[in-house]
Amino acid sequence: MRLRISPILAILMLLAAPAMAQEAHDAVNEANNPLTPKITINLQDYYIPSFVGTPGDPEANQFLLRGLVPSEMWGLPQLLRFTLPIATSPDVPSGYVTGLGDLTLMDIFILPKHGDVTFGTGPLLVLPTATDESLGSGKWQVGAAGVVVAPQSWGLLGGLVTYQTSFAGVSDREDVNLFTFQPILNINLSDGWYLRSSAIWNFNLENGDSYIPVGAGVGKVFQLDKGITMNAFIEPQYTVWHDGPGAPRWQIFAGVNFQFPIGR
Repeated sequence: MRLRISPILAILMLLAAPAMAQEAHDAVNEANNPLTPKITINLQDYYIPSFVGTPGDPEANQFLLRGLVPSEMWGLPQLLRFTLPIATSPDVPSGYVTGLGDLTLMDIFILPKHGDVTFGTGPLLVLPTATDESLGSGKWQVGAAGVVVAPQSWGLLGGLVTYQTSFAGVSDREDVNLFTFQPILNINLSDGWYLRSSAIWNFNLENGDSYIPVGAGVGKVFQLDKGITMNAFIEPQYTVWHDGPGAPRWQIFAGVNFQFPIGR
């Protein structure tokens, strides 16, 4: 009897393996999808050891406290995202200054799906909360954001675009007119590991200072108790094109993200 059952069990295991692998890939995609409707806390950091065209070879660091709260206000599914930087920046001639940066708020409305592709769009607001002029623009800003995400059997494709412009604030500070594009590419491996690239392209439409970085990193998704997901990653990013001084020559983007299931 044992000899008869063993081949059957082996066949069942072979048939179940692709489904189990796909389920694991889906969990990794969900952990990396910026439109996943779960309460999310992101603890992320950009370390910049070198800038282009900046004398004295200064360095900088920006820790980002990010959060995502899903809701269905007015019967429309939406995601409220906030980003509050805590930055250390060069401050000539005194050295360095550390404090809060400008608070950014987004309200992303989730649009009806087209196949497996999900779109989101909504308004953006920047509050001049910086504690030092070196850490923020000194301007109130409004704009819009758009997100597209296309999960794949092998990983995740997506993109985030934002545009923001100033409308009030400190009169002697430069106006803000900024466009950004963040391509998202993840390639799933095994056991929750994945490769990633998510560097943000910055185009300053006010003064022309712009730069395009490219990232290549690795991350791992962990399933914790009570349905909580932890996503840890590190991604070095190198600037392949720039126009004007002040762009990061290269930077290290790292973080730990937590997703919490919503109780029913």
